[in-house]
Amino acid sequence: MIVTYNWLKQYVDFDFSPEDLSHRLTMAGLEVDAMERLGEGLDSVIVARLVSVDAHPEADKLSICQVDTGSEVVQVVCGAKNHRTGDHVALAQVGSVLPGDFKIKKSKIRGEVSMGMLCSESELGLADESEGILILSKEFTPGQPVFEALGLKDIRYEIGLTPNRPDCLSVYGVAREVAAMAGKALKAPAFSLEEQGTPLCEVASVSIENAERCPRYAARLIRGVKVGPSPQWLVKALESIGQRSINNVVDVTNYVLMELGHPLHAFDFNLLSGGQIQVRCASEAEAFQTLDTQERQLSAEDLMICDGERPVALAGIMGGLNSEVNDQTLDILLESAFFSPVGIRRSSKRLGLHTEASHRFERGCDVDMVPLALDRAAAMIQEVAGGQIAPGVLDQYPATLLPNEIQIRVASCTRILGFELSAHRIAELLESIGLSVLTKDADGVRLSIPAYRPDLEREVDLIEEVARLNGYDNIPVTMPVGSLEVSTPSPRLQARDRLRQLMVSLGCNETISYSFISPTAWDRLGLNCEDPRRKNVAVLNPLSEDQSVMRTSLVPSILETVSRNLSHRILDQRIFELRPVFFPTQEELPREEYRLCVAICGRRDPEGWSQSSEQVDFFDMKGLFEQLQAAMRVEKLSFDSSASEPYLHPGKSCTLKVGKKVIGTLGELHPSVMQSYDIDRPLYLLELDVEAFLAKASQKTSFKPISRFPDVSRDSALLVDEGVSAQEILDILRGASAKHVEDIQIFDLYQGKGIELGKKSIGVRVRYRSAEKTLTDTEVVRAHGKLIDSLCRKISAEVR
Repeated sequence: MIVTYNWLKQYVDFDFSPEDLSHRLTMAGLEVDAMERLGEGLDSVIVARLVSVDAHPEADKLSICQVDTGSEVVQVVCGAKNHRTGDHVALAQVGSVLPGDFKIKKSKIRGEVSMGMLCSESELGLADESEGILILSKEFTPGQPVFEALGLKDIRYEIGLTPNRPDCLSVYGVAREVAAMAGKALKAPAFSLEEQGTPLCEVASVSIENAERCPRYAARLIRGVKVGPSPQWLVKALESIGQRSINNVVDVTNYVLMELGHPLHAFDFNLLSGGQIQVRCASEAEAFQTLDTQERQLSAEDLMICDGERPVALAGIMGGLNSEVNDQTLDILLESAFFSPVGIRRSSKRLGLHTEASHRFERGCDVDMVPLALDRAAAMIQEVAGGQIAPGVLDQYPATLLPNEIQIRVASCTRILGFELSAHRIAELLESIGLSVLTKDADGVRLSIPAYRPDLEREVDLIEEVARLNGYDNIPVTMPVGSLEVSTPSPRLQARDRLRQLMVSLGCNETISYSFISPTAWDRLGLNCEDPRRKNVAVLNPLSEDQSVMRTSLVPSILETVSRNLSHRILDQRIFELRPVFFPTQEELPREEYRLCVAICGRRDPEGWSQSSEQVDFFDMKGLFEQLQAAMRVEKLSFDSSASEPYLHPGKSCTLKVGKKVIGTLGELHPSVMQSYDIDRPLYLLELDVEAFLAKASQKTSFKPISRFPDVSRDSALLVDEGVSAQEILDILRGASAKHVEDIQIFDLYQGKGIELGKKSIGVRVRYRSAEKTLTDTEVVRAHGKLIDSLCRKISAEVR
């Protein structure tokens, strides 16, 4: 928003210096991004009178002028043709520096001395282009600085407004803030209306079909206007804030827009069919040509201003070419309305059409400003373009919008701001920006909020206004006070962090991927149609189809990571992801469960001259898991090779169980899944239900003294059925309750020559030790015999 110092002074009698005003505006929340002094450094460009104008003896297109500067007469050579003796002109004296860093020097032009330059408007930066030099009023005194004589010496402020302050999108709105700072009264624009002729209601009508989108619409008629150039005061006022003059009628609507912050639109009344105005929504795919000559494809959500036959304006955004005011226009129908911000914002964004009007309407205009802006513009049009204002105004306001009422409590204000203000002071501050006090007592104030402050919705908004108006500089300086609270992370979070650190200590790198995956991931894994993991939470606004559902397993994500790494020739991988998965529920939020997924492939040892080139296998992954199990002290865990996942290789995979509960799976990736993910080497996966795994972790650490007595080992070779698993053998041995058993290991497996078909030979080593004495051979034989008898009874093992 651009305002000028002199324009603000029309509404507030303040005495702040330009620099002080800039600081005060910024401290009031209206940040001044730039301050520019108009006409600064151009005092050497003065008013001068042409004493004589003679032809140049050596050039047909040049003239020699004798110029009275007020103190002397100097000679200037000029190339313009629009001046004559007696005119008052703008003289840039020798030494002047014009816009564009153009320095004026004493020179000779075709043999004649020139002591300066007679300037045009464009050369002074007052217009983009101009024909001839600037001819000034003869009321100006020679020697007076031109910018001072024209009243163009001013200070221009460029204010960076936040979107919640539409009330300051006008000079009058900023002046209201300045009045509050200065403690002065805000003066309203002065004007008077003279109505005559046929009443407006007899020649025009207004109807609103969609009162929700257009709560209020008003119009006035001015007959017999003469469209033409605007007077200089209006042109200069618009140029001072960066606006370009178009014609007197359009300039008035732009002037009132910048002055009062309320958009207006002028229709050529004779181009409106039947003198009717209808506010309705467009038809779907309806075409409409706006003032910028662009044809727009409308939707049924776009609000239109129509006459008796067709649309004539895109409501709150831009007028139509079919009702544009032009040089032939005689009668003007002037529109002033209030439109719903949401509707204007949607239409503006969809059409890619942002205007000064839409900028204000979509932030929220003042519904009570509708009649004032309309009357102000009508009076100004009559002043600059002539004509007669028809008696009456068409003001359709079906349902009056009542002002919001908010109570502000002294106690709340003190608690939030940290210092105390009385209810009287609070009321005084808020009244200074136009809020009306309804009731007031020692505990607080109840206020009515004007329509131009849609940002004030709650008590805390008023408290913020109190702090701003009282002055941020007046908030007492205090040291912050706080308490230091030491909180311990929950045991579950600590356990997850420990699990993550253990994975890193085992040589794995953590990966983090999106929680969104493609719904086709389950087909690539070969999950059956009834698998509960296919029931996913859908994302309402997915980034793409490949990220449209929440994952119920980490396997698809880690396989994508492995595949991507392999494509970049990262062949040896040990990665893991410890992240949540999501399952749909009947509640608003999905059920969130943590999973650990590990993937390894490539060499077992880092590449090097002394390292083995062996590749990892199933037992590397199994060993990694067993280290996790031991570190987290999870007991009674077993491996079940009879069941697995469809994406794992049958016979090279198993499920992990605690008791009868499955807590994870482990094994080699199925060849078909490897192919679907472009993985060209064996890959081993572990997926673990973290919560179920940690639930079985022991929180206690137990110690036992190290025995000072020697151990004794016994090896036995047993013939068992081929289908008996190592886990089954270990479970039987550990459950036999033999005395002095310290450790049990299966150290050998043999099938082949000398072993009958359907059998296999298992070598079992048991270590015995007592904490109290050295074991005798008899004691060891007795204990070992008990173990072997258990195997013979339960799995029909035979001692070889």
